[in-house]
Amino acid sequence: QVQLVESGGGLVQAGGSLRLSCAASGRTLSRYVMGWFRQAPGREREFVAAISSIGVSIYDTDSVKGRFTISRDNAKNTLNLQMNSLKPEDTAVYYCAARVTSGLRRSGNEYDYWGQGTQVTVSS
Repeated sequence: QVQLVESGGGLVQAGGSLRLSCAASGRTLSRYVMGWFRQAPGREREFVAAISSIGVSIYDTDSVKGRFTISRDNAKNTLNLQMNSLKPEDTAVYYCAARVTSGLRRSGNEYDYWGQGTQVTVSS
């Protein structure tokens, strides 16, 4: 069993930055695809970014590419999301997720483990 715990969320002004982290326990995640998703009030969960075991990454191009950077530290069993130039529309609960099988995926249905989420609020 894998436990994922997100941290680093908070309240920030538009244009500011936050760094989210996801700590994993129960199993080493070095071989897993890891992803970040977010869900804003009244909206469906949406894909943000994902990274393979060897560091290849994909992003939701329209909304975050160029502003967000996903990274992982396999030695520390952690996943990170550096968020710069934040906008009010980035306000959401951010979730990290782990996918056991290989292959980068954008659909949350293809991830096996989820954290509880961390709130990010961007004020205008």
